Amino acid sequence: MQVVGEAAHGRAAVAQVESLKPDIVILDVDMPDLDGFGAARAIRNAVPNVQVIFLTVHREPDALNEAIELGAKGYILKDSAVSDILSAIQAVARGQHYTSPAMTSYLVSGKHSGPLPGEPGIECLSPTEIRILKLLSEYKTSKQIAAELFISPRTVQTHRANICQKLQLEGNHALMKYALDHKRDLT
Repeated sequence: MQVVGEAAHGRAAVAQVESLKPDIVILDVDMPDLDGFGAARAIRNAVPNVQVIFLTVHREPDALNEAIELGAKGYILKDSAVSDILSAIQAVARGQHYTSPAMTSYLVSGKHSGPLPGEPGIECLSPTEIRILKLLSEYKTSKQIAAELFISPRTVQTHRANICQKLQLEGNHALMKYALDHKRDLT
């Protein structure tokens, strides 16, 4: 393992990740300028393959759920960081998830909302992919979506392909059908 960069605030963290392209990034949820969740969204859009571990004091279910929705691979509480951080990094490097033991009981109890990471569904999509799916449900073309999101039509096509892969959709009209069937879930 090698530390390749450090940042004092969220925007600097995003810039470091874009520049250095590490395998794993550890983000504090409570960073100045751009919080950890906002930084994770920006990182996910810029460098989709980087794995995110959150380091936080937040034990609230909503914070954990947001981390899960953002595709985080790890969620470590600061009060156990000394004993958990190395285990979390090693687990995530092996392609596994890691959550501080204090949060694990919450996950096992079934009181979380939505599926766990890895289960196909809207929850496994990035915020940009969800937005594209919502725009598709409004019968917008890739060209219209590109103009609205200020991205190229080719980028929209790439997002569409990624959505299909994540949701295990096949066929020419499967994505549009899925978007229309789940339109109420996209608001």
